[in-house]
Amino acid sequence: MSILIDSSTRVLVQGATGAQARFDIRYCLDYGTRIVAGVTPGRGGETVEGVPVFNTVAAALAATGANASAVYVPARGVKDAVMEAVEAGIRVLACFAENVPRHDAAAAVAAARSVGARMAGFNTNGVISPGRCKLGGIGGDRAAQIYAPGRIGVCSRSGGMSAEICWTLSRAGMGASTCVSMGGDPIVGMRMVEVLKLFEADPETDACVIFGEPGGTHEIEVAEALRAGELRKPVVALIAGQFQERYPAGVSFGHFAAVIKGENDSASAKRKILAAAGARVASSLEEIPQLLR
Repeated sequence: MSILIDSSTRVLVQGATGAQARFDIRYCLDYGTRIVAGVTPGRGGETVEGVPVFNTVAAALAATGANASAVYVPARGVKDAVMEAVEAGIRVLACFAENVPRHDAAAAVAAARSVGARMAGFNTNGVISPGRCKLGGIGGDRAAQIYAPGRIGVCSRSGGMSAEICWTLSRAGMGASTCVSMGGDPIVGMRMVEVLKLFEADPETDACVIFGEPGGTHEIEVAEALRAGELRKPVVALIAGQFQERYPAGVSFGHFAAVIKGENDSASAKRKILAAAGARVASSLEEIPQLLR
C-alpha cells in the first residue's frame, strides 16, 4: 500500500504536448507509470510517446478512465487547469508550475479542497511510490536507483532534497513507501501535516521523514499534531536554512516561500519546536537513518 498513487493509478498529463511534459512522460513510462492520456486544447488526436492526446480532461476521462493528473501548464493557466480536472472527477494532482499568482493559487486549492481532491504543488517535482508509480519528473531517468521501496514516508518542501533523503535511506538499506515533494510556493495544495496524516493511516508506513526550511507554518503544524497525539508514528525532521538567520528579515532564499518574518519562521526555532513536540531532529542527512533505527 502507499498514499496518493500506486500501481493501479491511471495518469493523464495536462499540457502533454509541451517540451517538459514530453520529456517527463518518457521517463514515467519507462518507470512503469500507467500514463493513459494527455490533454492539450486544440491538439486532440495527436500522440505523445504513444499516449493519445485529447482536447479536454472530460473527454480524456471518458475514453481512458484516468484518475490522477500531472499538470504541466504555465503558471497563469494553472487555475483553469486544476478547476477543469477536479470538475471532471480527478482527485489526485501534481502541479509543477512555480510562482503561480496568489489569487489563482488560492482559487485552485479551494476548488480542489471543495471536492476532496489532493494536490501536490505548486512548484513540486512530483510524487513517487517507489516501484509502483510516479507523477512528474521526480527521480528523472534514475528514479529506480534513487527511490527504493520501503516503509518510510517522506514529505519534503524541496524536490531536490526529496531525492537526497531517499538516496540516503536507500544506501542505509531502507526505502520509502511514498515520497511527496509538496512544493515550494507560498500556497500549496496539501499541507505537510495532511501528508503525514495520510502516512499515519497507511499500514505499510512505519515512520516519517520531513524536510523543512525557513518560512511558513508547515513544520509548526506538524509539531502541533504530534503534541495532540494525532501523529503517533515516529517523525524525523531535517530543517535546513540556519544561515538565513544572518540576513535581513523578509528576504527569500531558494524557494519563494522560504522567508523569515516572525520568531517561529527560522530553522533554529522550528528545530526546537519539533524536538519539544517529540520529533527526532537530524543535524545531517547521514543522521536520518540512525534516528529511524
